[in-house]
Amino acid sequence: MFMVSRLKDFTIITSRLRHYFRNMDVKELKPPSSVRGMQELQREQFRKIVQVPRLRVPESKVQRVMPLVKKFLLKMEHLHPVRAVDQSREILLHPTPVKNWESLPTEDLQRQKVNAENFSFADLELRYENWSANEILKSVLPTEEEGLTSYSRIGHIAHLNLRDHLLPYKQLIGQVLRDKLPNCRTVVNKASSIDNTYRNFQLELICGDPNYQVETKENGVPFEFDFSKVYWNPRLSTEHERIVKMLKSDDVLYDVFAGVGPFSVPAAKKRCHVLANDLNPESFRWLQHNAKRNKCMPNIKMSNKDGRQFIVEELREDLIKRLCTTDTTTYAIHITMNLPAMAVEFLDAFRGLYSADELAQLPTNVCYPTVHVYSFAKGENTKELVRQLVESNLGAVLDENLLQGINFVRNVAPNKDMYRVSFKLSLNLLTTLKEVEVTRKRCAEEELEVPTKVKYV
Repeated sequence: MFMVSRLKDFTIITSRLRHYFRNMDVKELKPPSSVRGMQELQREQFRKIVQVPRLRVPESKVQRVMPLVKKFLLKMEHLHPVRAVDQSREILLHPTPVKNWESLPTEDLQRQKVNAENFSFADLELRYENWSANEILKSVLPTEEEGLTSYSRIGHIAHLNLRDHLLPYKQLIGQVLRDKLPNCRTVVNKASSIDNTYRNFQLELICGDPNYQVETKENGVPFEFDFSKVYWNPRLSTEHERIVKMLKSDDVLYDVFAGVGPFSVPAAKKRCHVLANDLNPESFRWLQHNAKRNKCMPNIKMSNKDGRQFIVEELREDLIKRLCTTDTTTYAIHITMNLPAMAVEFLDAFRGLYSADELAQLPTNVCYPTVHVYSFAKGENTKELVRQLVESNLGAVLDENLLQGINFVRNVAPNKDMYRVSFKLSLNLLTTLKEVEVTRKRCAEEELEVPTKVKYV
C-alpha cells in the first residue's frame, strides 16, 4: 500500500511539474506589448527575439539526457524543443525553472558526459504561430475589461456571444480563432437574443465561409443540421446524457420540443419507443434526417406541430392506450419539455387531458409519466423561483408525492439559471382542469373586488 501511495503521489507531482511553467507568466515568452489594442490582425507584429537556455548534446546521448531534462523543456505552439544542429541536438529549456547550469540535475548530466560547456543562452525567434488563441487574445484585448471567456464549437463553426466592449475586436477575434482552432472554417457571433418563433440563433458571420451545415457528435451520436436555422447548444450535452441514461430499452419518451433530436435520437437508438415533435420545419427535417442516419426509424414517430397541439393529440392518444392496455409497472414513461424560455406555459395542457370516465378503469398500480420541464429563473433564490413558476403554470402544488427533483442545469447569465423540474403526473392532474382565477368580495360591506386564486389541487 505504501509503494502504491508513493507511486500515486509521484505521478501527481510529475504531472503538475509538467504543466507548472506557464509561458504567459514569463515576460520574455509573452507576445510583444505593442500588440495591445490591435483591432486588425497583423501577424508579423508578433515577431520577437528572446534569449532562452539550451543544452547542446551529441546525437548519441540524446536518449539518455532527455529523461533528465524532460520537465524543463520549453513547450510552445509549433515549436520543437529538440532540434538538429550539425551532428548534435539542441534542447530548448524553459527560462522559469532554468536560470543557469546549476538549475539542472548537474550530477546526473555529468555522468552522461554533459557539463556546463554544453549549456548556454541563445536567441530564439518567436512568431504568431508560437502562441495559442487564448495567449494571442489575452495580449491584444483590453486589460481593464473582461476578455473572451468562452465560445462554442459546433462542427467546423466557432460560435461566440461577444459583449459590447469586444465588438470592435470581433474581426480580429474571428481570424485568430479560425487560425488556431483545429478544423475551424467559420466564426459567427450571436447577433441578438433568441426571440423568434422557432427559437434559433440569429447569427452574424465575422470570419470564414458562410457555410452553416455542420456535422457533429454528442455523446457518441452523430448529428447533422443547418446551425443557422435550428437551435443547438453543445453546453447541454451533459444534460442530454443524463436524461438518456435514465431510459432503458422499451421505455417511452414523449419529446415535446425535440429540436434536431438530442434526446429523441439517442433514446430511439436504445430501443425506446419515442414520439418526437418540433414546430420548426427545419428542425423537423433534420430530426428525420438524424433518425435515418442513426438507423433508429422503427423506434421513433415524428411530428411537426405546436407543442400544445402535440400534447393534446399525439401524446394524448398514445398515452391512454398505454395506460389502459399495458402493464406500466414494467417500463417507464418520460416527457421532456426542453424549451426553457416558455415550456412551463404548456404545462396546463396536461390538466384535464382526459375525462374521469376515460381513466376510470385504470388499475390501482398504474405508473404515470414523469415530466421533465426546463425553465430559466432570474433572481436571488432561483431554485425556489423555478418551483413557483412550474406550480403556477401547472396549477398544482408539487408535494412529495409528485416532485421528483429540481436539478440545476447551467448558469446562463448573472443571476439567471436554467433548471430541470421533474415531477409525476397523476390521475387528478390528468382529469381535472386547472383552476381559473376567481374574484370575491373582501367583505360584505366593501364593493372592492380582490382577485385571488383557488387553492391548488
